[in-house]
Amino acid sequence: MFESNRQLVKWIQSCLPNGSELQDVLRYADLDGDGMNEVFGMYRYHHQLYLYVLKNYGEYYWFYYPLSQKIVNRAIRALSIPTEERAVYLFPAPIKQVGGTKWGYIDAKGKFVLPAIYDEARDFQENGLSIVRSGDQSGVIDAKGYFIVKPKYDTIQPFSEGRAIVNDRHGNKVIDESGKEITERAYSVIMPEYKEGRVAASIEDEHGQYVYGYLNKRGKEVIPLIFVSTSEFKDGKAIVKTKEGTFQLIDLTGKVLNSFPYAFIGNYGQGLLTFKKTEDGKFGYIDEEGRIVIEPRFTDAEPFIDGRAIVAMSDSNQTRYGLIDQKGHFVIKPNYNNLINLGENRFAVGKEKQPEQPCIRSIYALGDSEGHILTGFIFNEITTFEEGVASVSDDQHTFFIDKSGRRVKQLPMPNGSGTLQIEKTVIKSEVDQRLQYFSQNGDLIWKQNTIIPLNKPYFVLEQRYRPNKDYLVYYPQIRGIPNQATVNATLADLAGVKPVPSHTQLESSYDGDFELSYYQKDLLVIEITGYDYVSCAAHGMPISIYAHINLKSGLIYQLKDLFKKGSPFVKVISDFIGNKIKNDDQYSYITPDDYHGIKEDQPFYMNEAGLNIYFKPYEIAAFAAGFPTFTIPFEELKSIINQNGSFWRSFH
Repeated sequence: MFESNRQLVKWIQSCLPNGSELQDVLRYADLDGDGMNEVFGMYRYHHQLYLYVLKNYGEYYWFYYPLSQKIVNRAIRALSIPTEERAVYLFPAPIKQVGGTKWGYIDAKGKFVLPAIYDEARDFQENGLSIVRSGDQSGVIDAKGYFIVKPKYDTIQPFSEGRAIVNDRHGNKVIDESGKEITERAYSVIMPEYKEGRVAASIEDEHGQYVYGYLNKRGKEVIPLIFVSTSEFKDGKAIVKTKEGTFQLIDLTGKVLNSFPYAFIGNYGQGLLTFKKTEDGKFGYIDEEGRIVIEPRFTDAEPFIDGRAIVAMSDSNQTRYGLIDQKGHFVIKPNYNNLINLGENRFAVGKEKQPEQPCIRSIYALGDSEGHILTGFIFNEITTFEEGVASVSDDQHTFFIDKSGRRVKQLPMPNGSGTLQIEKTVIKSEVDQRLQYFSQNGDLIWKQNTIIPLNKPYFVLEQRYRPNKDYLVYYPQIRGIPNQATVNATLADLAGVKPVPSHTQLESSYDGDFELSYYQKDLLVIEITGYDYVSCAAHGMPISIYAHINLKSGLIYQLKDLFKKGSPFVKVISDFIGNKIKNDDQYSYITPDDYHGIKEDQPFYMNEAGLNIYFKPYEIAAFAAGFPTFTIPFEELKSIINQNGSFWRSFH
């Protein structure tokens, strides 16, 4: 199309706004990683600098739109453009201690810069802010640890386009980066993030039905809340459904671009939309004008991304996923039980580990957008690609692969299952439910503590037991106490340390951990937790066990040890709880007829508030209620507590 750079520059200039001035010679680089160079540079318009990128299509060039942040970052680096430095090179790090785990922030050398005082700490975002939690409330801090937003919200979503969605007892609102609430009222629902300056929000109308619309970045209702459903904006367009049941394609102002006479419209991507002719029909694709491009024949269909879409085909026995092009031809045939778009023209292709139990999680190979399977089916997990690498895990290790599926040998490969992520100047490792940081050359910078100090000479050592990829237990071992071997054997047994076959697909998966929930004088209370998930079950079963240990004597106490011999503690506690269920509204979720009192060996734990009696899931309430717990102040029990007994005196 162009015989020289001069002609190309002239054409670029003709496409820019009147009065624009090109600021740089043409640069060439493969910004999107497809093997073909893009042309890019800068122009000035009304005293502001702007970036342009041209996509190479053979002998033709087109303006690259939309530009992903990755492409923008690569172009900026290539052009050596100075940018506002807002990135914070601090990283969240937890410390296990008495009372639970606390979070702070370390630098790239592994040194704590912000102390571990938070109950949760997330990554710093590009705006230099991070979301933290204290108790049950969330707030926002800057890089110096100052609260931009004090902990007062139930939840805070990550910032997107300079805005964050927050929730409190009034509902959902939007805040800006200064912490100011910019919405004029609370909404029933606000979607988690802004896209293209818009976020969907909803309220209940006068009929008790949810109606949706869009807020702009000033928190104003720029598109009225009149729709039954909405999608996020993509390329300046979104799909909405009216109260009359009509699906429409709208622009950023709410202008209707088209209405469609179909039972369902969704998943907009690259000018195509998924649709169904009838409610119980198959999925196909139409264009923005409503013309059928791919006839309905799929049981599920995802949006087109980079010229490819994931679709599903089902029969009475199974559902299989494949990959199609924009003509509806299969690039990857529907022979797989899972297919995940990893970005950068790569896909995780999944098949059953055990065909007779298809609900057991898949094993994955790496595939590309041309239908090539690049590796064997050897990965339990593959993350999305970033800058040409992705994190994978197999039965033994977690590591990075390149786009051909080969391991990147210069990067770390920790033992265990999880994910790795390149975070600014470090590599973040979340493997086997523990956090570590590595340098870019693979050296270990920081890892979570495995020793929890108590008063000398006592301390607790964290041990790991991982006999199988689906069985992982962290359990406590106490050092410096009498009867140490017996106590530690009991703790290991309570935590679930038992013989487990190593290279066998288990019928269930199990995760176990512990916290030091209470430590007073000679009494240490350890909470041992677990989650047992049987394959194909609707949900797993949580486990909570408390061990009460006298560090001076090595005794492990039971509930009866707190009370005088012969005292009716079972009846006293049972009556107290029965009265609470009948008269305290906070226990209204429990039906009195489902409660039949406590047992002599009822699960319990001590803390500052008193004696806490709890019940297992399903025992007296629905599973969703968790562990119903009743706190009884010691004053209520003083007549039957053995105040001269070893248990009471261990923490008084």
